[in-house]
Amino acid sequence: MAKGKTYKKLHKWPGLLIAFILLYFSVTGILMNHREVISGVDVSREYLPESYQYNKWNLAAVKGNCNIGNDSVLLYGNIGVWLTDSLFEDYDSFNQGLPNGTDNQKIFDVHKSAKGNLYAATLMGFYAYNDERSRWQKIKLDVSINRFVGIESINDTLYVMNRSFVFKGLDEGVHSKLQKIALKAPANYKQKVSLFETIWQIHSGEILGLPGKLFTDIMGFITIFISLTGIIFFFFPNWIKRRRKQNKQVRTMAKINKWSLRWHNKTGRWLFVFLAVLFFTGTFLRPPLLIPIANIEVNPIPYSHLEQPNPWYDKLRDIQYDAPEKRFLLATSEGIYQMDTHFSRPEKLPVQPPVSVMGITVFEPFKKGAYLIGSFSGLFLWHPEHKEILDYTKGKLYQQPSGGRPVGDNAVTGLITDKNGKQYMVDYNRGAMALWHNEKFPEMPAQIIHDAQMSLWNLSLEIHTGRFFSFLLGDFYILLVPLSGLIAVIVVLSGYFLWRKRFKTKQK
Repeated sequence: MAKGKTYKKLHKWPGLLIAFILLYFSVTGILMNHREVISGVDVSREYLPESYQYNKWNLAAVKGNCNIGNDSVLLYGNIGVWLTDSLFEDYDSFNQGLPNGTDNQKIFDVHKSAKGNLYAATLMGFYAYNDERSRWQKIKLDVSINRFVGIESINDTLYVMNRSFVFKGLDEGVHSKLQKIALKAPANYKQKVSLFETIWQIHSGEILGLPGKLFTDIMGFITIFISLTGIIFFFFPNWIKRRRKQNKQVRTMAKINKWSLRWHNKTGRWLFVFLAVLFFTGTFLRPPLLIPIANIEVNPIPYSHLEQPNPWYDKLRDIQYDAPEKRFLLATSEGIYQMDTHFSRPEKLPVQPPVSVMGITVFEPFKKGAYLIGSFSGLFLWHPEHKEILDYTKGKLYQQPSGGRPVGDNAVTGLITDKNGKQYMVDYNRGAMALWHNEKFPEMPAQIIHDAQMSLWNLSLEIHTGRFFSFLLGDFYILLVPLSGLIAVIVVLSGYFLWRKRFKTKQK
């Protein structure tokens, strides 16, 4: 009986605590599994904590700008696309033609070709601007990943990149027809995937494609059901006793309590393995348990969604054409590569700029073959042929830090360059900041702040990862996910062993 009492203690009180937390984990997890389905649903930021309010172009509001005329500039990023003047003072929405919803208007690149055609790479597709209709028009391409990240043009040829392929075709605006090109594997390529990505896809179910995601959704609904029935069985017995002492009717409550216990036990014992795996994998997706697995690579699980024939599947992040060298520079999740315009085998460059694990956010030409490279690690001046890397904000050579801190002094999300060449670094927390001059960037207009809402998917992510609760927990919010996951595993396993103990006792 000692074991039975231990199982009961591990299941009862921790179970009550974790049941309420698992309710919001389940709901947000299900929503996150279907980003495109909910892409048109937004939440007003005015109802969210102060840390989610736009101020001075923070929170990745702006990624960059594209000068399209003497006094016409397109400013783009998480806020969509806005037409402004060269002083960045007057703004008009330039989102006509893009579907409603913040996710549908999240822009990674805007490009004006030599022929004057405008293109946009967005989270949900590739668009060309229709001048006759004054609206964006989607160009349908053969893709499984709709996230487009970069656009380049050389003379009359257009090059577009999503996270897995490069597309090439004539620069014909809304009439452009692009051919999908699978890039060659780099030298000494071995099919490896990160352990983090493996655990993430197991957790989301994506490792088995859509069927896997739907199965995980079912596990989410089961978690909601088990949590609710557990809460009912925790409170109802005492409630029923009090009502009986008061000579009140308890038949309906007793039936609900009995039904909840029966199905709580049945679903728990049938599915405890799947639930334990779901909760356990979730613990590794946030620090501190994320840190030891962040740089580990493993073989992809055979026949799973991770075993892709394309060596660049979901690894491409940005593209730049280096005209003097007549080559492309490819920013990927595994570093920066070069290849010629005939799509030769990509070659990893020997000198790599520092880029945060969260990915590159700025990849812009500078001068004399150098590039500005930005990420949450900071903003750096990098030349592919030089060994030295300059910390651009400090004006001194970059020194590799001794610690493994994933975020630098500047969490860079974008770069703005005005018509006179003055630059502004966009920091995630502090917004637009002047670089090597003293002119402040104009404040965000009230119209943009009002229109720039948060997507339901992003809000779900903030809640699911625990960041949403930082206004209550401070820096301790980072422990919410791993501790909740471990407690949930203990509750599930102790519940199963408690049932086994009682089941065997009844048999005897």
